[in-house]
Amino acid sequence: MGMRHFLTLLDVTEEEARHILDRAAIIKRKLKAGESHRPLEGKTLGMIFDKSSTRTRVSFEVGMYQLGGHALFLHSDATQLGRGEPVADSARVLSSMCDGIMIRTYGHNIIQKFAEYSKVPVINGLTDLTHPCQILADVLTFEEHRGSIEGKTVAWIGDGNNMAHSWINGAVSFGYKLKLACPKGYRPDEKLLAAARELGADISRSDDPVIAAHKADLVSTDVWASMGQEEEQTEREKAFAGFCVTEGVMTHANPDALFMHCLPAHRGEEVSAGVIDGPQSVVWDQAENRLHAQKALLEFLLSD
Repeated sequence: MGMRHFLTLLDVTEEEARHILDRAAIIKRKLKAGESHRPLEGKTLGMIFDKSSTRTRVSFEVGMYQLGGHALFLHSDATQLGRGEPVADSARVLSSMCDGIMIRTYGHNIIQKFAEYSKVPVINGLTDLTHPCQILADVLTFEEHRGSIEGKTVAWIGDGNNMAHSWINGAVSFGYKLKLACPKGYRPDEKLLAAARELGADISRSDDPVIAAHKADLVSTDVWASMGQEEEQTEREKAFAGFCVTEGVMTHANPDALFMHCLPAHRGEEVSAGVIDGPQSVVWDQAENRLHAQKALLEFLLSD
């Protein structure tokens, strides 16, 4: 396998996406059994952060350590990137010293530019367009609890943001049916949606959370204002009124439906406390599975 980047889920084939999840389950079992698995001995991952992070930083740093490698935390405020060094120059330099680069940033164009000039695999740790590592963890979590996600129904309720885009791409890779409910003015990227449908994804849209939740096997949401959108909070609260995932909304899903949220969550806004802290919620398994899914991704991209 030649050098590969992971900027969106569609950068890997359906077979490769499935292979990564199968490996994630095996790697997780090995860790729980106390078995050492160190295929990345001596390898380094440079981690560039333009946005703050809890789960992304901890999961990649711990994951590299457990795989026998080392991760370097590079915040843009404390590197030359933050002082205006061109992205292409940083890519050339960092990729000459590291075996892989993970970037968490704003514009998707930044990570595309970085990958263009990088000599090593570049991983998207989140951009404004997609969050592909999260979707690997989410599908892994669903399948641990309910078996194969293929043919199942996933409801996305809320902002047509990077997570909605990742669920859209996931409908291509993993073959589930996706039902979106997003307020007017906050719908997903039309081009990304059209591209997924062209690749055979079964995706429907409405403005009604109840329609999306109807007979769903999984209901997922995210905060109404993501990082960098805080000043829009009040305006968004008005637009998203009625889009809270409540116990009432969950009654329209299948009785054994799971609830997911990529965190951090605002109880009483996009989800009620009763749902996120209730028996259908798997958000803590979902958060932990970032570690296991990304270890499988790192093994896939960085192993000799």
